[in-house]
Amino acid sequence: MQMTNPMLKRGAKLKNKRHFRRSLWAIAGGTALLLGLIGIPLPLLPTTPFLLLAAFCFSQSSEKLHNWLMTHPKLSPPIKDWQRHGAISFKAKFMAAISMGAALLISFLLGAPLYIILTQIVVLLCVSVFLFTRPSPPKN
Repeated sequence: MQMTNPMLKRGAKLKNKRHFRRSLWAIAGGTALLLGLIGIPLPLLPTTPFLLLAAFCFSQSSEKLHNWLMTHPKLSPPIKDWQRHGAISFKAKFMAAISMGAALLISFLLGAPLYIILTQIVVLLCVSVFLFTRPSPPKN
């Protein structure tokens, strides 16, 4: 009869649990990255918040994916601006304002109920205040 060390079983369970958790973080990061990439050509879908979320998720799941994202020549600048300065570029602010206006206009044109439109106005005003009170990144 073979005896099994309970500590080995416990270690294997913890390793499986960590692997499962890291896999969930990687899936969440991949999903956020995909949404961010879709948001590049679509003005109604914000890119930067999804890139920030992807960077966080990848930092919890995969050093390789996190390093890839943080060194990507096109995707890393808005993440680094936020991390270093809490800054959002003027272009991102402008696109966000256009997107928010378009979303509100679409709701109005589709005949959304007044309480929905008023709720959108309140939420979008709060988002706008946050967005436009963030500094722009310093010039390089």
